[in-house]
Amino acid sequence: MKKQKISSSTLLFVLAFAVVVGLVAYVATRPSVPSSYNAFAQCLTENGAKMYGAWWCPHCSNQKKLFGTAFKEIEYIECSPGGSRTMSQQCAAEGIEGFPTWVFADDSRLSGERSFEDLAYKTGCELPAEAS
Repeated sequence: MKKQKISSSTLLFVLAFAVVVGLVAYVATRPSVPSSYNAFAQCLTENGAKMYGAWWCPHCSNQKKLFGTAFKEIEYIECSPGGSRTMSQQCAAEGIEGFPTWVFADDSRLSGERSFEDLAYKTGCELPAEAS
C-alpha cells in the first residue's frame, strides 16, 4: 500500500480553515461587554423614544454605531423587513417618511441622525459622561 503525502498547500489550507473556525467560535462565545451607553439607551426607551429605520439606510447605520452595543436597548422598528426596500404597513401607518425617524412619547419627531444631546433634551435622560 502506497502512502500519500499531504501537499504543503493542502496543509496550509487546513490550518487556515482551523484558524478561521477558531476565531468565529471565539467571537460567537465571548461574553459581551456592557456599553457605557446602556443606561442612556434604556432611559430613552423607558421614556417612550422609538427609532424607525431601514436596514439599507446609511444614516440609520451611523445612528446605531453611535450607541454601539447599547443599541440593543433602543426600541427599534425596522421599516423594510425581510431585506426588502418596501415600507412596512406599521411604518406607513405611523407616517414615517425618512430614516431614521425618532418618535417620542409626546408624538413629536426628529428626523435624521441625532446627537445624544438632542435625544437627551427630548426625553430628559441624563447624557452619558463620555458624550458630554
